[in-house]
Amino acid sequence: MEPLQKYTLKDLLERSAKNFPLTPALANLKGEKITYAIFYNRVQTVVRFLQNQGIAPGDKVALVSENMINWPIAYFAVTSMGAVVVPILPDFHINEIKHIIRHAECKAVFCSGRFVDEIVEMKPRELLVIRLEDFKQVEQGKKDILQDILDWGEEGLDKMKKTAQELVGKKKSQQANIPDEHDLAAIIYTSGTTGNSKGVMLTHRNIVFDAVSTKKIITLTPEDRLLSILPLAHTYECTIGLVTPLMYGACIYYLDRPPTPMILVSALAKVRPTVMLSVPLVIEKIFKKRIQPEFHKNKFIELLYTRIPVIRKRLHKLAGKKLRKTFGGRLRFFGIGGAPLSPEVEAFLIEADFPYAIGYGLTETSPLVAGMGPQMRKFRSTGPALDGVEIKIHEPNPETGEGEIWVRGDNVMLGYYKDPDRTREVLTEDGWFKTGDLAYMDEDGYLFIKGRSKNVIVGPSGENIYPEQIEAVLNEFDCVLEALVYENQGKLVAKVYLDYDVLDERFHVKKLTEKEVREKVAARLEEIRQQVNQRVSSFSRLQKIVEQTKPFERTPTQKIKRFLYVNEALE
Repeated sequence: MEPLQKYTLKDLLERSAKNFPLTPALANLKGEKITYAIFYNRVQTVVRFLQNQGIAPGDKVALVSENMINWPIAYFAVTSMGAVVVPILPDFHINEIKHIIRHAECKAVFCSGRFVDEIVEMKPRELLVIRLEDFKQVEQGKKDILQDILDWGEEGLDKMKKTAQELVGKKKSQQANIPDEHDLAAIIYTSGTTGNSKGVMLTHRNIVFDAVSTKKIITLTPEDRLLSILPLAHTYECTIGLVTPLMYGACIYYLDRPPTPMILVSALAKVRPTVMLSVPLVIEKIFKKRIQPEFHKNKFIELLYTRIPVIRKRLHKLAGKKLRKTFGGRLRFFGIGGAPLSPEVEAFLIEADFPYAIGYGLTETSPLVAGMGPQMRKFRSTGPALDGVEIKIHEPNPETGEGEIWVRGDNVMLGYYKDPDRTREVLTEDGWFKTGDLAYMDEDGYLFIKGRSKNVIVGPSGENIYPEQIEAVLNEFDCVLEALVYENQGKLVAKVYLDYDVLDERFHVKKLTEKEVREKVAARLEEIRQQVNQRVSSFSRLQKIVEQTKPFERTPTQKIKRFLYVNEALE
């Protein structure tokens, strides 16, 4: 396959449509499947529709919806015509969605049905609203011919090609250089753990360069099937789970509904994916709920498992076979990113010979910075830098080698939309992006993340305490579902959200009075505190563990919104 001549999303899609015209590109569980040729022509039809509605290069177009086949069509249509797509996570509060649409000065919005009424209600007269399920313009029940064109199936492919060519032919010559690879392609609003939402500006080159640079981690083929379970509006899924597979002619399947355990199990059996992307929480929950209990179901097995490494490895191998079967039996690449992976779970995945891969990145870097595939793993590392990406540890500690990760490369953003001050804070004049993450690199260039610089707690003698590392130890306890560590008045405190089903198995708490339950929980929390303190550095010991009575609020990549609970504790 010839290399891309121009790093734009438009050129990437055109090359794939040329190389894989009859290969399935997008599919769902309802049986709908479209080829690269149909995908490309649907994109061109939507381009013409947007142009007819007055959308021009540089205009902002919001895209807020759950994953579906029409999401990539809208995304590539907006970016192919030189406009700027503004993907918005559907889990955002409606007030935040409205704020983003206004802040980005969007001229149009593609949205799924559940958002239509709210967005139409807030829209100014000139805002174009299009329902994504059927590409119908929303205006007092107004209908247009767009859906009739999109509804043509495989048998209408020749007619579709002719129609699309006629629609775009008139302006093709003057638009040959639109977009340029350095043009703005997307503005992605983050909702991070600090609570400060920022509009990250990514160019065509940023996104396509990052997709191309994944080749040393994984190379896909037209035989590969991906099952998409993460929101497309997140950069991780969009670049690595959409743009990258489309570059290689692979097929992506969408659930068209929330990935509940029952739906996911059914989808895995039906699709039998070769590639999946996930956040750590998914595999950690599977390990804690389905795998770990098998090693502790009776005292004899538990004794063998915990005391004899050969037996433990054998049990992990057997569990790994079952796990691969659960994922459909064909999985060869399970990418994990977006948050740190539990050391306990990673150790299991290695001994289970599960084909996991780990990456490190941020929205501001399109997103991948470093990564390693199943054949290049080092325990607790996120791998070396991608090809063409520079990583340096800024002002490393002479004793530990730890310092802030700085990144430079074609994947680094232009800056934050309408926020030059914050842009200057993180981008140096010579192109380095200050990530705010702390890490060290080994002699092979492999990156080992320690935590966020903003989260670091300074110990009584100046030691750096990384709350994420203590949380990882807490999360290994079977009764702990989630944990958060913070400093309160000079003391290290942990909040934990407990699994009462596990507590009931051990203490029969459902048969106890409320007072007796409180006493049992308090005693168990103290046991956990003592056991954790035996496993961490002396300056990282917990003074107290308190119960969190409801799940922690999380970002779309399932990281706890730390600022909500740390600020609450300080108040």
